[in-house]
Amino acid sequence: MSDNIERLREFVATVSRLVTQAGQEGGGEAAVLAQASGALAALVAQDDWLPEEMARPHPVYYQQHLLYGDPLDRFSLVSFVWGPGQQTPVHDHTVWGLIGVLRGAEIDQRYRVDGGRLVADGEEVLLGAGQVAAVSPTLGDVHRVRNAYDDRVSISVHLYGGNIGRIRRHVYDAASGAPKPFVSGYSNALVPNLWAPAAKA
Repeated sequence: MSDNIERLREFVATVSRLVTQAGQEGGGEAAVLAQASGALAALVAQDDWLPEEMARPHPVYYQQHLLYGDPLDRFSLVSFVWGPGQQTPVHDHTVWGLIGVLRGAEIDQRYRVDGGRLVADGEEVLLGAGQVAAVSPTLGDVHRVRNAYDDRVSISVHLYGGNIGRIRRHVYDAASGAPKPFVSGYSNALVPNLWAPAAKA
């Protein structure tokens, strides 16, 4: 597969303009989510740009690869690579986020803490390739995500309103609903160089 990194670079530039504009005009989360969701949908509609090293599964753990981190920590872009049957624990984000499925499909189950217990908040939602969903403390921020398939890899691309790999957030005990702080970090040590000169044809 050819890595058309230009698509990724253009997306990052678009989001940078959006968060700058929202900060200047006071539009905040709602404005960024409304506009960035369309840009993310356009990005995941084309499966020719994700660098191969950011698409490799691990046999045991899902992978969270940093594709781009804003220098001011206003946003980050991450590829999640799900091996067959892999899933997250129940967790939150503490910032807004958008999830776009690039390959395969994933299942999103929202939760809420009610009376000291963790309870499902609605039905499971199946997200297929090209679809986008949002999370945030305002919209609902606690969920579990899993690969919809037991026999193939799925990949989603997540945009967050902060540097998600260094944000102190929470996983939740499935029985008691008790939160436990964690910082996720990233699976990769290096990130793509989006600003390298374009290769000449």
